Amino acid sequence: MKLSPKFAALLLIIILGAYAAAETITGTVKNATTGKPAAGDEVVFIKLGNGMEEAARTKADSKGNFSFKYDDQGPHLIRAIHQGVTYHRMAPPGTTSVEVEVNDVAKKVDGVSLTADVMRFQVEQGQLEVMRLFAVSNSSSPPRTQMNDKNFEFYLPDGAKIVQSTATTAGGNPLNQAPVPQSEKNRYAFIFPLRPGETRFEVAYQLSYPGSITIDPKSLYGMQHFVIMVPKSMQFSAAGGAQFQSMNDPQQPDANVQVATMTQVGQPLSFKLSGEGMLAASAGGGPTQGGGGSSSMGQAPEARSGPGGGLGPPIDAPDPLQQWRWPIIGGFVLALAGGAFYMTKRQRAAVASGGVVADIEIPEPPQQPITPRVSRPAAPAPAPKVAPDAPRAAAVTAPAAAAPRSSMLLEALKEELFQLEVEHKQGKITQQEYEKGKAALDGTLALAIKRDAQKN
Repeated sequence: MKLSPKFAALLLIIILGAYAAAETITGTVKNATTGKPAAGDEVVFIKLGNGMEEAARTKADSKGNFSFKYDDQGPHLIRAIHQGVTYHRMAPPGTTSVEVEVNDVAKKVDGVSLTADVMRFQVEQGQLEVMRLFAVSNSSSPPRTQMNDKNFEFYLPDGAKIVQSTATTAGGNPLNQAPVPQSEKNRYAFIFPLRPGETRFEVAYQLSYPGSITIDPKSLYGMQHFVIMVPKSMQFSAAGGAQFQSMNDPQQPDANVQVATMTQVGQPLSFKLSGEGMLAASAGGGPTQGGGGSSSMGQAPEARSGPGGGLGPPIDAPDPLQQWRWPIIGGFVLALAGGAFYMTKRQRAAVASGGVVADIEIPEPPQQPITPRVSRPAAPAPAPKVAPDAPRAAAVTAPAAAAPRSSMLLEALKEELFQLEVEHKQGKITQQEYEKGKAALDGTLALAIKRDAQKN
């Protein structure tokens, strides 16, 4: 079939245009255990614009190099697979080169230790709710990943019903990871790689509770800290020769905190609980979060945040939108300020001309009080979403209506400050992000208040 010259030229232009629009990202896979290139490792290019979509796959060459061509502008993820274990590196928009570090894998690695075992208890409707967090450190040198079919083991009390279980690598999202029952009754294992750095395992489970219970953790490892947190309305007592020291947690003032330090394998750690009570959400991400957020105890999986909360991307990579958070908020604040200025300017022009203006009625942000619940940590309500072209009721603007319009920006900024404080208290943002965002909002709020005062 022959093509006409015009059609052939058009087809060539389309092909060349598509080729010109494509961009290239290059990278290297480095074996941090040997310090050499990870030649032959499989490398996967993943699009994160609409969930996770594998876009391409290749292998690192003899120097560990790889490259991908792409034509979309969203964030991407580079995944390297080394000896059956995955490693990830984010590639935000504009990234042209990345380096992914991998580690050799061994069934047993020196330098793996249990840093902390934290147990939180509360009682609701005759059920004992338990949230247990294990913080495992891998300080192997040279760095290696430990992986076997019983990589981390632990015991649960008889009759425990697992509600949720997750694994989280350093800087990654919590992944739903079910522990595997072992041949010994009530013994479980996480089959999850212990990469260099810290890995956290979190298990939420329930027990029938007749009013008192004795718990024996049966730790299989020595650890730096074993922590128990119960509501002050419940009674705690050591059992079986165990020794604990009472401590105060300023971030959890409603909790009775008991700690055993530098414990050894086989050391008695039994204790007895009685009474009832609920724990409030930790104000700043207490021991159970490792600084990562409020407790997820008692929440549905879809409402959880931090370690053991919510379904993140099915990888152990960082949140791809984390670094774009404050530019988005900044743009939102600027848009509010511009909209308020435009609305006020229109109203002043209408008043000066003695006429009336058919204006758009914009609802103020909801001012519903948030009542803290002791029984369940409440997640912050999402900001209302309004479609740009959504139809709204028309209203006739008179001179007396200028005052409510001028307060719209103030209310919106106050709502943003409130949400910022909530997320900071829950540990969803870092101190640096909190200070940066608060400074920007405070500055805009001060200008808005000054403008409002001048109008009045």
